[in-house]
Amino acid sequence: VQLVESGGGSAQAGGSLRPSCEAYDNYRETMCMAWFRQAPGKGREGVAVTHTSSRTTYYADNLKGRFTVDQEDAAYTVYLQMASLKPEDTAMYYCAADASCSTNELKLAAKLSKRDFRYWGQGTQVTVS
Repeated sequence: VQLVESGGGSAQAGGSLRPSCEAYDNYRETMCMAWFRQAPGKGREGVAVTHTSSRTTYYADNLKGRFTVDQEDAAYTVYLQMASLKPEDTAMYYCAADASCSTNELKLAAKLSKRDFRYWGQGTQVTVS
């Protein structure tokens, strides 16, 4: 599976952005697709993970309410709707996918925490000023 992110860019604080992640090659209808971010000098942080066929989604506690995952009906394109952006949201945002996926929220949280994903995109930069 190849993952291609796009739609990052620059925004003012308080604004919004909606990067996308499109999956190619051997994509399955049911997968876990996730968003991570990595700010300069910091580790990679899990943002959210979604079970694509049930659309069950787990969000990192510190981002819940501002960030929302949605997807195309065909499920191979997933979006990260980011609102009320803050300068500390500045980071490279990565998409990840894995064929092993559960609808159990605790398992989704663990998968995100462990960064347990086989496939990764190259990332899209988000800058908030």
